[in-house]
Amino acid sequence: MNREAADLVLANAAELVTGSENGKTLTVTSQGWLAARDERIIALGQEGDVSPLVDREITRVIDTAGKVVAPGFIDCHTHLVFGGSRVEEYAARLTTDDPDELERKGIKTGIAVTVGQTRNASEEELYLAAEARLNRMLAAGTTTVESKSGYGLSPESEIKILKVNKLLDRNSPVDIISTFLGAHGWPDDLPRERYIELLIKEMVPRVAELGLARFCDIWCDDGHYSAKESEMILKAGQDYGLEPKIHTDAYSYIGGSDLAAEMKMVSADHLNYTPVPAMKKMAAAGVVGVLMPALDFAVQHPRPFDYLAMKAENLPIALATNLCPGCWTESMQFVLALACRLYKMSPAEALIAATLGGAAALGLAKDYGSLTVGKYADIQVWDIPSHEHLVYRLGGNVVEKVIKKGKLVIDHLTGQD
Repeated sequence: MNREAADLVLANAAELVTGSENGKTLTVTSQGWLAARDERIIALGQEGDVSPLVDREITRVIDTAGKVVAPGFIDCHTHLVFGGSRVEEYAARLTTDDPDELERKGIKTGIAVTVGQTRNASEEELYLAAEARLNRMLAAGTTTVESKSGYGLSPESEIKILKVNKLLDRNSPVDIISTFLGAHGWPDDLPRERYIELLIKEMVPRVAELGLARFCDIWCDDGHYSAKESEMILKAGQDYGLEPKIHTDAYSYIGGSDLAAEMKMVSADHLNYTPVPAMKKMAAAGVVGVLMPALDFAVQHPRPFDYLAMKAENLPIALATNLCPGCWTESMQFVLALACRLYKMSPAEALIAATLGGAAALGLAKDYGSLTVGKYADIQVWDIPSHEHLVYRLGGNVVEKVIKKGKLVIDHLTGQD
């Protein structure tokens, strides 16, 4: 028995898409081979580079001839755990945004609707609904997911959501990165100033004590939290070991992206109204800009984000679904198709942003996001002849197999899921 043998080998890929550590170019190997052992990639290249690691007794060899082998998607901005839906609001808004007409029809709108549904749901109900969404995401190639709280807006409900995150991470092949977003808004039954005090003095310390989140996030925008308030709350999170992230510039520019640069946050998300000087600051600070084409599409955003301006300033970019009741998409494939058609991203740029970019936006690029020797073997096999087909074949699922940390977890050919 060859003790250096691989556990798993993928052979003969039409394209082996390995990505690049500079985050700007896509490396594609024709007739590529990949070997993994003990969860991680141990070899890449042509047949001669990998075949010596095959041992008939212990190596599982999967022929990927005519197919594309690529990194698993990293969805770095989601609200995976929530109660109910806002389908009535979404359907009504397809034909009108007149608040008076919506009120006459008895249609409630906004985050408060989801907060009520989430508070009223049990932990088990939230878990089962989120698990079903997560399973569909995995089947479409997503192997790592960031999941935010933010639809509880009370200590007990926010912690309930974060506990569901922890259970999902324990029970699913998908890695769940948990983010505390208690500052997604504030409850109707509590004065704003009192809620900020509650966030800083009770909720942040409790979340940290229970080990329920890696990041602390906030929505900095007109009608939400100011840059000064955001700095205060996020610094409180830092005091308890929670790394800062920010929703900002989605509907206004009030300094949130500048704050992201000043605090050297791992990411700043949305960025529809971000001016070029703030882009420059974030690029210099190494902040990743997280862009969400499906949200712009779902809400028919009046000001879609300006990818080309960000590209010109060398701002690192990630793509994410923003899965939530107002933007219910579980498919990163759909996100990439929108990014390319509507925002002039190339297929290669979109794929890097959805993999290595997503890893960078979560501080995970050392171990995730590209097919690189030493990184986790988080892999998709697409039943298409080239990676460009991913954004060309609209509305379907090109994934045939998904491998998570070297284990085959999805095989649509055999029905394994």
